[in-house]
Amino acid sequence: MDKKIEQLGTLTGKVLLFGGVYSNLQALEKLKQIAESIGIPPENCIGTGDIVGYCAQPEETVQLLKIWGAKSIVGNVEIQLREGAEDCGCDFREGSRCDGFSQLWYPFAQSKLSKNSLHYLETLPDHFQFNYAGKKVTVVHGAFENVSQFVYKSTPWEYKEPTFKATKSNVIIAGHCGLPFQHKKDDKLWLNPGVIGMPANDGSPQVWYCILDDSLGNFNHKHHSLDYNHQLTSQLMRNGLLPEEYARTIITGIWDNTEILPPIESGLQGFGISF
Repeated sequence: MDKKIEQLGTLTGKVLLFGGVYSNLQALEKLKQIAESIGIPPENCIGTGDIVGYCAQPEETVQLLKIWGAKSIVGNVEIQLREGAEDCGCDFREGSRCDGFSQLWYPFAQSKLSKNSLHYLETLPDHFQFNYAGKKVTVVHGAFENVSQFVYKSTPWEYKEPTFKATKSNVIIAGHCGLPFQHKKDDKLWLNPGVIGMPANDGSPQVWYCILDDSLGNFNHKHHSLDYNHQLTSQLMRNGLLPEEYARTIITGIWDNTEILPPIESGLQGFGISF
């Protein structure tokens, strides 16, 4: 299938980047409040996909994003939902704990989404491209050729390079892996803003996003942590239909397992985030 790449032209001013809302309405509400409080317009708020996921309010989350007017590409979850697929397409190992959990939260999300929300997901592109502070930027979910590819900071550059080459970009903004990081080599930057729907396995219930700033004429970026009503999010997830383990992670900031993580990232569990 041909990729749908939406060209955003040249963006100026602050740009808010976020990923993995995962049906976490409370986190999205707080992020919207932050964007409005610092004057970032909706068209400068960009998501890396997986709007729908592990938490309890998929319909409300999609509708809030639509009303807000922030931009998002599709993640693997949106692709699967709009195609009526039977699994989330997350590329979890078959029989793993994450695979087992997905057999709970994915059909739950399917059962809650309205036709209106599914139609909205159908309008989302595979990628964004824009120019910012003299850099060509492409937004992907996992990687350009594979929407569900897990790319981490420790992932060798040789696995990141094809996305730069395919898109002819200086900066790649990516999601999917659930962890915020930046990896720079020469004049190229792979930037993951993190996700707002789940903690980053760092032992804190806070979640992560990123802001680009061109006020000094350069391409500047900074990660930020986000406090929100995680107690309510966790409470809503304890509905007997979603994994209890994920509801617990919302509180503890510790993932139930690290089976998708490379050794370096796995070993950093509970040690906080540093850049």
